[in-house]
Amino acid sequence: MGYVITPPPAASLPVRGSQDLFPVHRIYCVGRNYAAHAIEMGHDPDRDEPFFFQKNPDCLVTGGGAFPYPPRSEDVHHEIELVVALASGGRDIPLGEALGHVYGYAVGLDMTRRDLQADCKKMGRPWEIGKAFENSAPCGDLVPAAEIGHPDQGAIWLKVNGELRQQGDLNQLIWKVPEMISYLSGLFELTAGDLIMSGTPAGVGPVARGDDLHGHIDGIGELAAKVV
Repeated sequence: MGYVITPPPAASLPVRGSQDLFPVHRIYCVGRNYAAHAIEMGHDPDRDEPFFFQKNPDCLVTGGGAFPYPPRSEDVHHEIELVVALASGGRDIPLGEALGHVYGYAVGLDMTRRDLQADCKKMGRPWEIGKAFENSAPCGDLVPAAEIGHPDQGAIWLKVNGELRQQGDLNQLIWKVPEMISYLSGLFELTAGDLIMSGTPAGVGPVARGDDLHGHIDGIGELAAKVV
């Protein structure tokens, strides 16, 4: 028994130091998870319940590929983020067991059509057109936790054309990685292949065609993308 149309290729991420690929199931994103970013977006940096939105697996761009400036927008922003990749999942994962489900980490960008997202917010509509458009999730190579452990501090930054735009530290996350995994597993059944984009530090801003983006997280690696 076959398919009535050719199935699309499976989304995946490269793994540093390996020829094997990490298959991607879903991409969950945490909103406003750094206090300074919450403030710059006009919100209180509190610890009320976290909220999540999703990107599609085929939003990923790997290998330092180009980011095509998307249509229907004149205000596209960069958001540098720690990406968490799960090797296993489940429901209602206890906080103390959460890190045991992590395969590894990567540097990612949550590219955002800010003007379209703002319109959605005003009308109380979902954010997908501002967040889940094609090529909106550039991502670097995954680094296995077996090699680097579970980073909970270290610089995270993004430069645009060599100019520092975003800067923070992983220890500034409002909801830490184990908390994100545990809480999210109460809403969804997490599975192997899920990614969690953990939020962005302050300094988000617009990009333009021709811009070179260079992201970094201490102990994890680099990410490069060019806006075309």
